[in-house]
Amino acid sequence: MIASLKGKPLSIKPDSLIIDVNGVGYLVYIPLSVFHIIKEQGVDEDIFLHIYTTVRDDSISLYGFLHEDDKRVFSKLINITGIGPKIAINILSTISTSDFHKAIFNEDIKTLCQVPGLGKKTAQRLVLELKEKLPDSIKDLSEPIFEDSLSALINLGYKKNIAQEALEKAYNRGLRDIESLLKESLKYLSRD
Repeated sequence: MIASLKGKPLSIKPDSLIIDVNGVGYLVYIPLSVFHIIKEQGVDEDIFLHIYTTVRDDSISLYGFLHEDDKRVFSKLINITGIGPKIAINILSTISTSDFHKAIFNEDIKTLCQVPGLGKKTAQRLVLELKEKLPDSIKDLSEPIFEDSLSALINLGYKKNIAQEALEKAYNRGLRDIESLLKESLKYLSRD
């Protein structure tokens, strides 16, 4: 199984890219968020993708994610009846991972139904099957401290999804005051 790839994007579309790894071009399906980040940074730089590989009788497909958490969510999603790779990618293209977790925890069917191809019954099944599987730290992300810290990072000029991921890492380390969350989040953001 292919677990990760690092190389230069040869061509990129909103739903897929071809990544050159030492002269071999791999077709990788991606969420829209990955497309936007790669377009922003340019195709001249190497990218690192966490890969989820599916093997079927007639094909091998690769799905690429910039963050391990996105890959984990994708893996959980495709194990739910009625959710295939295409809908799972649509979910991750429409809703950030943390917003997805919040929607599941808060049983926010309306937010989930914004995903193309995801109807009300399937959204209800997602909530039913995933709500108890969420880590406790994710359940706390609706706290005002988290929201205030996220707002501060956005006001500093960071994009919401990137700021949110850094903040989640800081939050998962057990930090619960705004000053500590911001300092730790900025450390993560400066590494990227």
